[in-house]
Formats: sequence, C-alpha cells, structure tokens
Amino acid sequence: MYQEIVDEFAAQGRYCFSFAEMVARLGTSPVAVRSALNRLKKKGVLALPYQEFYLILPPEHRSRGCLPPQQFIPHLMEHLGEVYYTGLLSAAEFHGAAHHRPQVFQVIVGKARRPIECGQVRVEFIFRKNAADIPTELRNTSAGTVKISTPEATALDMIGYVRHCAGLDNVVTVLAELAEKIDIKRLIEAASLSPVAWVQRLGYLFDLLEEHDKADAIAAFLQTRQPNMPTPLMPGTSIKGAKKNSRWQIFVNTEVEPDL
Repeated sequence: MYQEIVDEFAAQGRYCFSFAEMVARLGTSPVAVRSALNRLKKKGVLALPYQEFYLILPPEHRSRGCLPPQQFIPHLMEHLGEVYYTGLLSAAEFHGAAHHRPQVFQVIVGKARRPIECGQVRVEFIFRKNAADIPTELRNTSAGTVKISTPEATALDMIGYVRHCAGLDNVVTVLAELAEKIDIKRLIEAASLSPVAWVQRLGYLFDLLEEHDKADAIAAFLQTRQPNMPTPLMPGTSIKGAKKNSRWQIFVNTEVEPDL
C-alpha cells in the first residue's frame, strides 16, 4: 500500500512528501506509518533529509542516497515556511562561475539552521538577517524551480562570507569569472542592501581584477555612504603592518592570488 502511494506520487512528478501528509492520506496510526516508511527508507526507496520530510528516490539517485539538493531544497523551505535562496559558490555555479564544483550546496536563510547530511549530499545553511530582501532569480530544475541570488548579490555574499567560500583567493577567482554577468545598476542596488565593509572590499577586488567600470561605480556609491570606516581586506586577520588603500579605506592585510 505504501509503495503504491509512493509510486503514485512519483508518477505525478512529485518527489517530496511530509509525514503528516501520509498519515492524513491513510488515516491510520502514526506509529504504523512511521514503521512502514522506515522500511521503505531501508530499501533505498525513500530518504529523510529533515525530520518528517521524505524524498522519493528514483533508481538513478539511490546510490547517492538522496536527490540533488536543488530538487528538494525549494520544497523543504516551502514546507518549513522559510525564506531562502541558493547562494555563494552554489549560486556561482548556476551562473557558470564555480571554477571548481562546490562540495556542499549552500543556502542563505533568514533563520539560523543546522546543516543537512543526506546520503552523499551535504547542505550548508548560512544566516543572513535580510535574506528576504536580497535580489534573486529562478532557475528551472527537473523538479520545478530553485531560487538563486543574482550575479551581483552573489558577488557581495561571497565577500561577506569569504570563509564559507574556500578563502579569498578562491573568491577572487570566482569573481573574475562572474564579472561579465554583473550589471552595474543591479550591482549598486545589491550594494545598498549590504554592509558598507563588504562593498569596500568588493570595490578593491574589482580594481585588482581591472574591472574598473564596476570599481568606479562602487566608489561613486560609497561617496554617498560617508564616512567609510577603514576595514581589513580579510576580516579576523591582524592588520599589524598592513598598508592602507586610501581609495577603498582598506587595510591590505593579506595577499590575493587568484587562480586565473
């Protein structure tokens, strides 16, 4: 009976369901439903990335023990009623600028949340207070659509969460590949939603990459945000002995070596 319902969902193109939905559908005891779903999970038919939220695994995904994250994260966040967008290196990959394929799927959320490990799939949640305001766009997947940050918002997020992006060298490498997708007007709109220190660092890095039109636009924007306090290029690292870049009010406390 349970297998038949799961097959019916899959035939409808549905690959996610909640425990509560299955209990309501069958009208039987939660204990019996949980036991039956656990048996299907042991057979590799189902996966459980989050409590009481099940995935139906087609044969091609059973060896990984999970669906690709872009196929189930939108449904999970809808189930939880939470704001999200795919961000950082995962968004950069959608924009064709990942350089190296990310080992973890990165999701920006408006509420702190623990990471998910489901089979061979890892999902990292990064908290951003104003996640609901950040510019996004939709991309099609085989299971619907997924929300990702725009190229401009992705660039700023990578600067803001550099330690989630394999370090500043990797951020600059990805930024060089992302730059051609960045629209200056949308960049300034995204900058207005970000901490000034992120914008200062991004301007400095655009100069480093010789993306001077973008750097000049950011410099003009920062003039409307005076005074700009001096900030380290690499947060959390000593500025002792670091030279100060007066254009960006940046203490250059690390060398940047992009892999170009």
